[in-house]
Amino acid sequence: MDELRVNKVFAGFLFSGLLLMAGIKISDVMVPHQELAQNSYVIEVAETTKVSASAPVENSPKPILAMIADADLGAGEKISKKCSACHVFDAGGKNKVGPALWNIVNRPMGAVDGYSYSTALAGFGGNWDYQSLNAFLLKPKAYINGTKMNFAGLKKSKDRVNLIAWMRTKADSPAVLPTADDIAAEGAN
Repeated sequence: MDELRVNKVFAGFLFSGLLLMAGIKISDVMVPHQELAQNSYVIEVAETTKVSASAPVENSPKPILAMIADADLGAGEKISKKCSACHVFDAGGKNKVGPALWNIVNRPMGAVDGYSYSTALAGFGGNWDYQSLNAFLLKPKAYINGTKMNFAGLKKSKDRVNLIAWMRTKADSPAVLPTADDIAAEGAN
């Protein structure tokens, strides 16, 4: 390689660097940098100095048995529309992504024929009584860890009560309403 070729390559790199520096200076002149008096988007953050000494309170569902008799079935049917993408509520309805929910109240958990339940729900045991439906609908994954149900839950207890009361009517013979003794026992727990 001759000496002139090395000089040409070096001069090319040097010239490229000079062009880059000149471009930066020209852009600074055309669009000068300014310090803002205040941020364009002000985000207010409340300062808290209070420290809680107690442990967090467990997020368990509120008692609902006393509210079931006075539930709004129309509102429950409206809420059920959220569920209808995965479940069917009609008698003899075919399983969808989730099992058919006809006659769900007081039915054994994991008992719909032809539906493949998660091992967590299949092995959980018990019946879908009012309290278990309430706890499950609050947050399914917290109630039965490992369930396949991908639903965040219903935060408002009134929504859960209305839905459970409406599902109660979707049966050959609806489950009996809670007695005064049942309501008193739930309140004592």
